[in-house]
Amino acid sequence: MNDTISTPNFVSGHPDLKLENFIRTCVDEIIKTAVLAGTNRASKVVEWHAPCELKQLFDFELSAEPETNAKLIELLKATIQYSVKTGHPYFINQLYSGVDVYALIGQWLTDALNPSVYTYEVAPIFTLMEETVLAEMRRIVGYPNDGYGDGIFCPGGSIANGYGISCARYKYAPETKKRGLLGGKQLIIFTSEDAHYSVEKLAMFMGFGSDNVCKIATNKLGKMDTEDLERKVKQYINDGARPLMVSATAGTTVLGAFDDLNSIADICEKYEMWLHADAAWGGGALVSKKYRHLLKGIERADSVTWNPHKLLTASQQCSTFLTRHKDILSSCHSTNATYLFQKDKFYDTSYDTGDKHIQCGRRADVYKFWFMWKAKGTNGLEEHVNRAFEMSEYITELIRARPGFELVLERPECTNVSFWYIPPSLRNMERGDLFNEKLNAIAPKIKEGMIKKGSMMITYQPLRQIPNFFRLVLQNSSLTQEDMKYFLDEIESLGCNL
Repeated sequence: MNDTISTPNFVSGHPDLKLENFIRTCVDEIIKTAVLAGTNRASKVVEWHAPCELKQLFDFELSAEPETNAKLIELLKATIQYSVKTGHPYFINQLYSGVDVYALIGQWLTDALNPSVYTYEVAPIFTLMEETVLAEMRRIVGYPNDGYGDGIFCPGGSIANGYGISCARYKYAPETKKRGLLGGKQLIIFTSEDAHYSVEKLAMFMGFGSDNVCKIATNKLGKMDTEDLERKVKQYINDGARPLMVSATAGTTVLGAFDDLNSIADICEKYEMWLHADAAWGGGALVSKKYRHLLKGIERADSVTWNPHKLLTASQQCSTFLTRHKDILSSCHSTNATYLFQKDKFYDTSYDTGDKHIQCGRRADVYKFWFMWKAKGTNGLEEHVNRAFEMSEYITELIRARPGFELVLERPECTNVSFWYIPPSLRNMERGDLFNEKLNAIAPKIKEGMIKKGSMMITYQPLRQIPNFFRLVLQNSSLTQEDMKYFLDEIESLGCNL
């Protein structure tokens, strides 16, 4: 068969020479502009345009006739041009940033192979790779018997938290797998007021209802108040409800707080509740001997969410759900679809892991993380995490010493550093409602200025009664002390005349 014959545009298959050249041109452009220029400090983080402007600048429309390869390359360049460069050193806006080259290559390979990880026969390498990586992550968590238990890769930490809810429900109300929640005892999920919103969202999605998610107060450091937790557990028991689980947080989204997992585990054991630890953000600290104490007690959790695409900087998405209960994922979710999970195959079908997932088709997210881990070793991951914490500690001290800047937390636990910039116009103003009202408007105006300029991206938010403050998130280990100074200089430059 001649593979050099030119193929029509609508055919998906072996590329001819023309398409091979197209692939190389596109990949070269991605490397040059998205990876290299997009991570250069001299370039913009974003070329900002309002939606109405961007619709005029970019050809979003679809047509009946195919575009030429030359036109497609133009569109690829424009896509890069108008996209936010999340790998840029000055993108510190979310709980992900930076470009890890090894993870990037891993993701490219899995996209090229286009696997779906549900049976060993269609994804042999990735099935065994998942088993290896998840077992090592459970060992790092500290689960007994050399990491005994189970785990899966999930499409994001929100879904991983949902698996925690699902497993808890099956553990303490297994009849709901067939009968559902209707007519059963009221099941209550407890989480802190600073927990990720996914706990409430998944509770709604799974039929519990938001009324059955009990928000526990936090202390001034953002940690769950365990006295309030036990008080509310007792209250629900007295009202005839069944306390089902506690979703604790190891690294909250805003303040980076770590709940007291040991105290919460004691309460869960006392009242027979499932303990889920949402370590999507803070889980990366487990690879560091210096900082893993922040998650003390996590080995007592029934399940853990841990997102390598956050603190460890694997490419998105790379999220895991880990549990100490060996068979609960299969027992909870399996339906034994015979067109996929035949029991009379010629190999060991225990490696057909897809039935324990709620998905069927599933990306091989393991590979980018495994490839990155292979390249760096666990020691390299530890050095990466330590560097992020060191930079957060450095900028905390810069903020503490710099006029016009005030910390929200004097000593942040994680690499989230929250602070206010107070312009000269407000510095001599009496602190009170009017001051807070005016301060609340400062961060949004500075954010607008930096995005329109393209100089950096940092997020802001209020928290309860606290006016808007900046949240600087560090997980890009290529950042330097000079970068930390730049962030504060740029914020002051944009805000000093407000």
